[in-house]
Amino acid sequence: MRVLIIGSGGREHAIAWKISQSPLLTKLFCAPGNPGTAQLAVNLNADPNNFQELKKAVTDNSIEMVIVGPEDPLVNGLRDKFESDSDLKDIIFIGPGSCGAKLEGSKDFAKGFMQRWGIPTARYKSFEKNTVEEGDRFLESLRAPYVLKADGLAAGKGVLIIDNLKEAKSEMREMLGGKFGSAGNRVVIEEYLKGIELSVFVLTDGNDYLILPEAKDYKRICDGDKGLNTGGMGAVSPVPFADEAFMKRVEERVIKPTVNGLKRECPDYKGFVFIGLMNCGGSPYVIEYNVRMGDPETEAVMPRIKSDLLAHLLALGSGNLGNEKIEIYDHTSLTLVMVSGGYPQEYAKGYPIEGLENFRGETLFHSGTAVQEGKIVTAGGRVLALTVTESDIIHGRERLYNLAGLINFKDVYFRRDIGLDLI
Repeated sequence: MRVLIIGSGGREHAIAWKISQSPLLTKLFCAPGNPGTAQLAVNLNADPNNFQELKKAVTDNSIEMVIVGPEDPLVNGLRDKFESDSDLKDIIFIGPGSCGAKLEGSKDFAKGFMQRWGIPTARYKSFEKNTVEEGDRFLESLRAPYVLKADGLAAGKGVLIIDNLKEAKSEMREMLGGKFGSAGNRVVIEEYLKGIELSVFVLTDGNDYLILPEAKDYKRICDGDKGLNTGGMGAVSPVPFADEAFMKRVEERVIKPTVNGLKRECPDYKGFVFIGLMNCGGSPYVIEYNVRMGDPETEAVMPRIKSDLLAHLLALGSGNLGNEKIEIYDHTSLTLVMVSGGYPQEYAKGYPIEGLENFRGETLFHSGTAVQEGKIVTAGGRVLALTVTESDIIHGRERLYNLAGLINFKDVYFRRDIGLDLI
């Protein structure tokens, strides 16, 4: 099987790492990939959002399966373009069409979907520029803190949690005024849910599904979950409070109605479903959907999958996912994201990364790196995702931070409390 993974971040590197272990793999490609994926696959110069470049990459390299990592190509209808092209329609495509991708592309659509299928979620309303005063009144009906979400894609930064009513009203106007570009043309305001977050991942062929290992993400830039929201500063899997009883409730109340709803509304859905949940006193409530794997959760989840992921994806492509059984390791996986100083705001690029030679046998995933003059340098806000597996979180944390000390680049920053809240 000749496989192409679309994307260039840590998530795609982690998927490539897992796929590369499959005996079913003939050759692996990434587009565009990064210096980390280059150690496992052939990187191709193709833009994930340029259909013609991707088509050339697929046809020139006799690709048989395409796995889409990031959300933008899916929301922009990449699957639909493949299926409508006579040269590409027989490719196994892992990712939903534009209908299913609305679960991530529009938070208003996602909330309506949850309502239609009886999936537990927070009370909400959506507002636009011409209904901003109604938004004020809805905010006044809620208790602080106030949750405001840009309706469209905002690179993981379009969610604001605000304690002050006056500030919430002001932020709503800024969002509708272009703070997050066109993603904020509509703003979803939600009732705040108090609890502990976790992410659940499902692989579905539109009829059946496999539940992948769950994870807990750490979004804010500073220790103690303080500071600005980021794309993710670390992750832990498994999540201790997600025991068998809780996960059974998740399956019955959330996963089954989600898959059934997609079967009715978007029957072309074939791929991953990321379900962001809040554990409210033992009951799961959906915060959001994504239509791909999360980042950095993927970097924590992939090392826990014991069975052959490529075999599962082949079964998905043929509509036989119901015959598959996923095997999961018992060990704990912890991921630490090392970022450029200044992230998630302004930061510099091009700093040489020292210490990479210490990680030939470790799972160190590249998120924002590039090669300049033969050296690997920083090229993004989130630079590296270091993952360790251990018997428990305590031992995992010790090893994680010992290894993190072996890597250095100018203005490197990372949180020092990943997993601490779960001990």
